[in-house]
Amino acid sequence: MDLTHVRTMWAQDRASAALGIECRGVTHTDGLGAATASMTVTETMVNGHDICHGGLIFTLADSAFALACNAGGAPTVAATCDISFIAAARLGDTLLATAAERITYGRNGVTDVTVTRESDHVVVAEFRGRSRSIPPSAQA
Repeated sequence: MDLTHVRTMWAQDRASAALGIECRGVTHTDGLGAATASMTVTETMVNGHDICHGGLIFTLADSAFALACNAGGAPTVAATCDISFIAAARLGDTLLATAAERITYGRNGVTDVTVTRESDHVVVAEFRGRSRSIPPSAQA
């Protein structure tokens, strides 16, 4: 599968880059995308409870979601997403977001993302995103 579209999208993702989110891999097999992304929690990412801000964990999961659902080559955006926070992440933790498209139908898809702590593989969050492909002319 040609991953040019998703690699171009990732290269232009300034939000993920600003947070230090790295793409560790993208695949597209049997019509479904998968991706892994990582982020190390820095001191500007912790909240008043001295744990990683949930919005930044969401952003990491959303970035992996974007990689996975765009791996098929069609420009694809989030329609809805939700997240369940399971365990805390702390300063210095490296988080891994592993995304897998579960199904695509028409212009729609469902992708699950599991965020874990790299050091001990504890699940930090579970994220589900629903995607919608858009016509290239709708990008603006």
